[in-house]
Amino acid sequence: MGSVLTNAIIWWPPVAALLVGYLLGSIPFGVLLTRMAGAGDLRAIGSGNIGATNVLRTGRKGLAAATLLLDMLKGAVAVWLVAAILPGLGTLAAAAAFIGHCYPLWLRFKGGKGVATLMGISLALSGPVAAVYAVVWLGLLALLRISSVAGMLAAVSAPVSAAWFGRFDLVLVLLGLALIVLWKHRANIERLMNGSEPRIGRSRG
Repeated sequence: MGSVLTNAIIWWPPVAALLVGYLLGSIPFGVLLTRMAGAGDLRAIGSGNIGATNVLRTGRKGLAAATLLLDMLKGAVAVWLVAAILPGLGTLAAAAAFIGHCYPLWLRFKGGKGVATLMGISLALSGPVAAVYAVVWLGLLALLRISSVAGMLAAVSAPVSAAWFGRFDLVLVLLGLALIVLWKHRANIERLMNGSEPRIGRSRG
């Protein structure tokens, strides 16, 4: 009985961190906001993705901005909340929040591509890493106007900048999340290779 209780005490903090992170990350703000605004089911619009870029295709710039900010915020809040309650487990919550966004139970595991949520996670884990992420993401978006390229390269910048700033404790988790971002963009990569990936403000992408 004593060993069972001891095991429960040992395991409940990481399980709680995973659960809180996943539940926060899995809130599909893009779907909820577009539905509440009467813009229809986001999954039936444009690319079908639940992120801010696809929300923009509804013509509601305000909704797209709100989706972007909320998707970032949920990643950051997951890390901050768990780190405050369960010190040392913020990184675990970060990974769970990201997985929740990309593979939410409520949407049959068909979620977003994780770029905004990874930005929020980076902000909560390391200010310098987040600063590099933002510069790469927004800079390339402004320069190229290709959301997928900006998002993928921003994601890749996270583990690279973490190593550059000496945050080796973050490199592996950020590398894993960046690889998931690339995997989620595999259709975009295919379109980039055949020259059919559109720019922001144009048709489906």
